[in-house]
Formats: sequence, structure tokens, C-alpha cells
Amino acid sequence: MPDKTLGLYFQLFNEIAIIEQLSRTMFEARLPKGLMVSHFSVLNHLIRVGDGATPLKLARAFQQPKTTMTHTLAGLEKHGFVQMEQNPEDKRSKLVFITERGRAFREDAIGLLAPDVARISELVPPEHAEALLPGLQELREELDGMRD
Repeated sequence: MPDKTLGLYFQLFNEIAIIEQLSRTMFEARLPKGLMVSHFSVLNHLIRVGDGATPLKLARAFQQPKTTMTHTLAGLEKHGFVQMEQNPEDKRSKLVFITERGRAFREDAIGLLAPDVARISELVPPEHAEALLPGLQELREELDGMRD
């Protein structure tokens, strides 16, 4: 692979990583004390793909150790955002279900970003953001397929 190509993709992933860090910090500044983007991300995932997953399946989806996911889920359960139920197929594991309170928190959290999104939309017009999405979604899907 030519150095120029390697450099191009390094720069692409570097920009994505910096954007992720900046957006995470911005979002966490808006969240209530004690809640982090990791909590929001699990709720968002459960809404996007459906709840009823095991902690292990969630850990794999987020590419985290099961202990890390267990800690995140304990925080969500403490706030009443998820409930854990025994897995009827495997009595040793649990299934995670989002509660109405968890759904409401997710919607409220998205709303908390409105002032930041308004500022960003002045810098990056909606048409530009919309044009970026297909390529980023394609890249995500390809990377997601490569991890298995």
C-alpha cells in the first residue's frame, strides 16, 4: 500500500476520533450528574436494535469486556432506565429491557443537545451534514462487518 494511501486513511480515522472525543465531551457536559455517554449509548442501542439482549451480547456489540458492560448496566438499572430479567433460555444469564423512564431519558438527552446542534448547524449546514452521512454509514457498516 502506498504511503500516501496509508496517510490518507490515518488522517480520516484521526479526524473521526477527534470528532468523537469532542462530541462526547460536549454531550457529557449536558447530561445529568452521574450519567455518561456510555449510559446513553446503551439506551440508544437498545432502542435502535431492540431490547432483550444479554449483557454479554451488549458487551460484544460495544467491544467491551463484560465487566465494563455490567458496570454500565448497573448504573442504568440504579436510575430505573433498564430492568434485568432472567433469561428463560439460559437461567444463568439475564436479559436487558429498557424501561419507559429509560426511553424518556434518551429523548430528553437528545433534546439537551439542541443548543449545541444549533451552533454546529450554523457552521456545518444541514445539507453538508446530510451529504456526509452515506459515506460515513458505509464506512461504519464495512468496519462492523470486518470485526467478526
